[in-house]
Order: sequence, then C-alpha cells, then structure tokens
Amino acid sequence: MRLLPQINLPRFAREEEGATLVEFAVVLSIFIFMIFALIDFARLGFSNVMAEKATEKAVRMAVVRAPACPDVPRVNQRGLIGVVSLDLPNGTSCTARTGLCQDVGTISCNGSLDNPTALLIWSRVRPLLPNTAKPENLRFSYTYDRSLNRVAAAYTPIVTVELASLRFDFISPLGALADFASNSSGSTLGEGFTFPAMSASLPAESIN
Repeated sequence: MRLLPQINLPRFAREEEGATLVEFAVVLSIFIFMIFALIDFARLGFSNVMAEKATEKAVRMAVVRAPACPDVPRVNQRGLIGVVSLDLPNGTSCTARTGLCQDVGTISCNGSLDNPTALLIWSRVRPLLPNTAKPENLRFSYTYDRSLNRVAAAYTPIVTVELASLRFDFISPLGALADFASNSSGSTLGEGFTFPAMSASLPAESIN
C-alpha cells in the first residue's frame, strides 16, 4: 500500500516559491489593461477629429448639390409684400423690402439613402466615421436668409450639416470592471461614448 506524503503546513505557509510568478501575472494584467485603455482613448481622440473633418466635408458637398431634404424650394417665391409690390421686378434683392420674398424658415431632415445627395455625401464621409455611424447621424438643415436671395431667382439658403448621436465603442473591458467594482450589473461605464453634436454651416452655391 502506497503512503501519501505528509504535508508540513507551517513550512508550506512560509514557502515563497512561485510568489514572483503571481506578482508578475498581476502586474502584467494591469499593464495590458492600461495599454488597451491608452489605445482606446487615442482612438477616441482620433475619431473625434475625423468626425469634425467629416462634418466640414459634408457641408462643402451639400452647398453645391440639390437639397438632401424634401420640400426645399427651388425658386424664391414672392411674399405678401412682393405680390403687391409689382414695382420691384424679378431679380430684386429680397432685402429691398421686408416680406418681398417668401420666408420658408428652416427645413431639416436626417440623412437618408433614398435621397441621391444624402447618399453621395454619406458614401464620401463614411470612411471617416466610427463603425457605429449611420446615415441618420447626419442632419441637414436649409435656412432662409433674405440677404442671399433675389426675387424669382434660385433659392439660396444657409446649409447646415450636423453630426449627432454618434457613438464610439471602446475595446477595453471598462464596463465589466465597473460592474465588478460596484457589485452591480448593467453598468454602461466604458462600454461606449457618444460624441457631442458638431455642425458646420455655409451659404449654398449654384454651379449652374
């Protein structure tokens, strides 16, 4: 019959062999986590800069193309004063008299792949944005400015492109660590970051 070796518990408690390996494993885990965290925040900063560039590029494309929103007028219509002020011919600046041109206010819409202009702009700016970006993150606005317009001439609004609700996802397990530290579940800390809305505006241009 084979006897099992006896274990000297006091000696086992004083044994330090393998302690270095345990310490190395702990330090290595922390180091790797810090590396991934640094990479994440570098990606976040880079994505923010590229999102700003994408917004600027989008508005430069939008000002020389057909509207990305429906119901944006093509021609300046006469307003109430313009109808009765026939002494002001077509081509007169809308600033000549208040109410000479129809004020259509601001017309806005989210990007849609059904619109040729929005589709073209999205295809150009998509490579600059995080993988979570969607066409709906782009919002187009066309605002009436009478100083830019003339009676019966092509409608020339102020074009604004806004990038909103754009989410950035981290690759490091910050959310899981937050759950562990707080003894709770469902924490969204570290899972992602939503960029503040950013926009750019330019007066529309005619390339005809």
